[in-house]
Amino acid sequence: MRLPSYALIAFAVLAAGGGQAQVYPAKPVRLVVPYPPGGPNDVIGRIVATRMTQVLGQQWIVDNRPGRGGVIGHELVTRTPPDGYTLVHGGMGSLTLAPFLGKVPYDPVRDFAPVVMTGRVPNAIVVHPSLPARSVKELVALARARPGQLDYATSGVGSTPHLAAALFLSLARVNLVHIPYKGSAPAVVDVVAGQVPIAFLPVSPLLPHIEAGKLRALGVSSAQRSGLLATLPTVSESGLAGFEMNPWFGVLAPAGTPAAVIARLNGEIARYLATPEAVKQLAVQGADAAAGSTEEFIAVIKSDLAKWGKVIQENGIKGE
Repeated sequence: MRLPSYALIAFAVLAAGGGQAQVYPAKPVRLVVPYPPGGPNDVIGRIVATRMTQVLGQQWIVDNRPGRGGVIGHELVTRTPPDGYTLVHGGMGSLTLAPFLGKVPYDPVRDFAPVVMTGRVPNAIVVHPSLPARSVKELVALARARPGQLDYATSGVGSTPHLAAALFLSLARVNLVHIPYKGSAPAVVDVVAGQVPIAFLPVSPLLPHIEAGKLRALGVSSAQRSGLLATLPTVSESGLAGFEMNPWFGVLAPAGTPAAVIARLNGEIARYLATPEAVKQLAVQGADAAAGSTEEFIAVIKSDLAKWGKVIQENGIKGE
């Protein structure tokens, strides 16, 4: 006869536990952006922060902490309490490339709890219109006919475009000369001017020049075609099977952050990134909206560490 009373008590306990789990966030959340204001990581981070402020009812404060290619901001977050109130809008370069290019003060797997991927910013292979190559296959053929005679620009040594180029050279078995720049902007200027005939660079700064006919796009580096250049084939489908470099950004917490907090953040952010509004906002920044589960994000990080560590070592690439 007393079973209903016990059942009610059990229900009350479960309900109370669920209510406590939903208390987060009870105060403002700091989102560390480890890069300067204005870049795609910063802008995407701010888009997410604005939406989460509205959805979760607590202010999300963006805190730019640039330095050492994002390393300083990532390290800062590993030294904060794992309570979900300090997060980082991390990037592929700082987490899966930097550890192989020099010493970093964190372990990309041990020291972080990945929450959700937010966006991918693919690279593209472009050439100056004066170069007689209208496809990836034609570029490979030209490079083989002129080994060591053609230059290519990237946004710097150890950057994601540089790694994309290294993978390209390895798979295509060609020899091009690397001309590293300090960022994408100066590289684009020289390629548009014809000073350097080839470039591996993020799609976003290239788009206006591609659309104006000042640069010829040959292929996009992602595994699937980018919504930003829907008619442009991928490098892989253009004959270089297995080629993929699709730089990502994502939200991470310090290791040890409660699973319930991670799950709440993943659900809310992923839900927003699936909306047409988010897709449009990220597209303006030259990014494809991502999302997915926490487990998928973890798998990407581990896969990239294995893949790009090998490429970096095989090509003898050293950080600056």
